[in-house]
Amino acid sequence: MPLEFQDYIPIYKRLTDYYRNKIIAQEYEAGSRIDSINRIMDRHKVSRETAKKVIKSLIDENLVVSRAGKGTYVLSVKKVIKIWGMVIPFYSSNIEQLISEINNLAEQYERKLQYFLHYNNAAEEMRLVGNLINQGFEAIIVVPNYNEMLTAEFYRHLSLEKSKLVLADYTMAGSYFEYAVQSYDLGIKRAINYLFSANSGNILLSVDEPWQGKHMIMELIENTAWQIIASRQPQRKLFINTNLNRINKAYIQDNHITGILSLQDTRSIRILGRLQSWRIKVPDDVAIVSYGNTEITRYCNPPLTVLDCNYAEMARRIVQIIHNDPELTSKQLVILSELLVRET
Repeated sequence: MPLEFQDYIPIYKRLTDYYRNKIIAQEYEAGSRIDSINRIMDRHKVSRETAKKVIKSLIDENLVVSRAGKGTYVLSVKKVIKIWGMVIPFYSSNIEQLISEINNLAEQYERKLQYFLHYNNAAEEMRLVGNLINQGFEAIIVVPNYNEMLTAEFYRHLSLEKSKLVLADYTMAGSYFEYAVQSYDLGIKRAINYLFSANSGNILLSVDEPWQGKHMIMELIENTAWQIIASRQPQRKLFINTNLNRINKAYIQDNHITGILSLQDTRSIRILGRLQSWRIKVPDDVAIVSYGNTEITRYCNPPLTVLDCNYAEMARRIVQIIHNDPELTSKQLVILSELLVRET
């Protein structure tokens, strides 16, 4: 089926993008043959000159090689560059902490770390990963999009050439991946048990604003919280809030909320500030646990009680996987979070 072309973009550029994206997504694998000039002409209803421009552009980008009398073939990665790429869904205080920890280790190995945003978009995530493989990045660390079902088959059949790929942090990774991830259910259990012990009222779970589509991690966290409360203290209620602007003094008091678990440190600090401005005592009246333990939690006043995601340990394990450390008995690692009770 021919592409639909936009008048303001040259046809050969649109077609070059089309074939480039297929190569990067490994729909054309290394060593495989792509469409010939005649096939491009027939498939997309373009002139020979346009088809030749497409092939030349792909050759100039070192994506393919033309072999006289045989066709045009996708090039394999010939050289590994000493750069680690990190593909992330968004930039937050928590992800910033993980980037910082990995960057510290990368510098010890004389490697450069670069990060790229996929904006929680599965197609963009796959495009970025394929592009970094094609460029010969030594290692690729991916914090996946929130609905990993959309990329599972891509990773399962991905040819890494000479790169190393590790999934990290927010992931429900399947058994065929190498990963270093958080134990979300254990972390939520520890946080809620602490909130149970602190006060006797209801629990507020303050979560990220909803993204378009399925959010597997948030579903796990919410289900875990519901199950813990229903099985241990069913007289309590669980409130889930995605809009920070709706958390006001009346909301806290009317719903008899005495425990708050917030999934972002920056969000937690804003909630703490509001409670203080309303003269609600923390933790006497309302206890707070923040999920993350990034640097800012230690410097707010009073310091926040946190679930430490152990990003330093996660980074260390990721680097061990990258370097095939013989100390590792498994390359599918779950990092346990730790409750750190501070003045709040």
